[in-house]
Amino acid sequence: YEIVSRDWSSDVCSSDLHIGISCGFHDAAVSVIDDGGNIAFAGHSERYSKNKHDKNLCIELVDDALNSIKGGFKVHYYEKPWLKFLRQVRSGEPIDFKNMFVDTYIGKDIIQAFDNRVISTQSHHESHAAAGFQTSPFDDATVVIIDAIGEFDTISIWHASYDRYGYARYRKLWSKKYPDSIGLFYTAMTERVGLRPLDEEYILMGMAAYGKTDYYKDLYTDLMENALTLDFKQNLHTGVGKDFLEGVDDMDIAASSQVLVEHLIENVMRIARKVGKSKNLVYGGGVALNCLANRLLGKYYDNNIWIMPNPGDAGSSLGAAALGYRRQLNWRDCFLGHNIPGEYPISSTINELLTNQIVGVASGRAEFGPRALGNRSLLADPRGPDIKDKVNAIKRRQKFRPFAPVILEEFVDQYFYMPHGWRDSRYMQVVATCRYPDLFPAIAHFDSTSRVQTVPKDGSGIRRLLEQWYETTHCPMLLNTSLNIRGEPMVNDRSDADRFEKLYGVKVMS
Repeated sequence: YEIVSRDWSSDVCSSDLHIGISCGFHDAAVSVIDDGGNIAFAGHSERYSKNKHDKNLCIELVDDALNSIKGGFKVHYYEKPWLKFLRQVRSGEPIDFKNMFVDTYIGKDIIQAFDNRVISTQSHHESHAAAGFQTSPFDDATVVIIDAIGEFDTISIWHASYDRYGYARYRKLWSKKYPDSIGLFYTAMTERVGLRPLDEEYILMGMAAYGKTDYYKDLYTDLMENALTLDFKQNLHTGVGKDFLEGVDDMDIAASSQVLVEHLIENVMRIARKVGKSKNLVYGGGVALNCLANRLLGKYYDNNIWIMPNPGDAGSSLGAAALGYRRQLNWRDCFLGHNIPGEYPISSTINELLTNQIVGVASGRAEFGPRALGNRSLLADPRGPDIKDKVNAIKRRQKFRPFAPVILEEFVDQYFYMPHGWRDSRYMQVVATCRYPDLFPAIAHFDSTSRVQTVPKDGSGIRRLLEQWYETTHCPMLLNTSLNIRGEPMVNDRSDADRFEKLYGVKVMS
């Protein structure tokens, strides 16, 4: 066992607020935890800069975060630059000694905005683990982290619990080191089919429904040394090249890649069950966004699964702050970003849906995570035969791309065959088979599956909207996709919403 928890007893009286930051590689973000364990703010840099997957912290984001707090604060960075630098040296990457220091990644203007405070550094995978565990409802958990790469770790398994003082402790039980990486494999296959790596992996997942899995064995033979121990034959950090599986249809590559990644994830979960003591699973890292693979988790952890809605690197800004705060967070929901004030526009949204079938909503605080869940959403009636094509045309997307349903939680089993262990999918984290794909063609994929978002009785705006929609139409669901212009992040403020209206002719309610 590798013990990486600390002795917190020397600092039990700290009342500072904690700011966590992730930046320097992709998806920069800032999170703030107050001295009561509330998440005061969590937002993405890209929403302010309009540069999708922006790796740099945007000063407007930092200002928004700082405006959410009063009093002293400590700043935490989501990984250890010197350790990443060591890995880069050992792997033969170009050496730049500036990369050893956290200031290099943050920038002078941001450091000045933080009053030149000393910035503590946390380990990459422990930040992932903390973001998951300290937002979870569990007192103890087996934590599984799978991503492309941290400093050295690409997969790690932890035991997490709270000690008698209520402080989170993390014990690493097992890990896999660079270059053996499930995340790098999936990114390499994303690039192989002509998609943007570290951006369009979700499209590769959607393509899988259209292809044949006949090339699974070829992928395994060419790339895997031992799937049980997660050993690869080569470093996939630089991809596989355009000639790999030359002549094979991209859809077949996607389908075969998805099968292999699911097989590898299952092997990780088997190891987790073997080395872990808890029956609760916390799952994080960028690979946890593969909602098609997530349907298999219930085979290993029955109804005790927590994936926070932002399990990738942006979410680790919250994890870094959580490691500073040390205790369980008061998690309520994912609406933690920039606020568009006012009541949730229920009546006007329903009127527009009844009239034109499609409407945007930009209201309240923005979602923390890559998926729109009701506050920055493009909504549509899922029953129309031409709705899917209309929404894809609005968003300038490929016609094969599926859309997600958002449904009142109590109706989900009537309309979907939910995977074992997955009745609650409030953050759109798992794929299920639609019982009536012919009745709801806008949200059913080619294989009749849907990436389901369930909405509990939480009094949220999207919940009240769905209740009114059901009372009016007897349909308990809507199509839900992100409110964004192609190639840009989701709408953040009202000026973004006005621009969306002007470009696409779709009304956006606030």
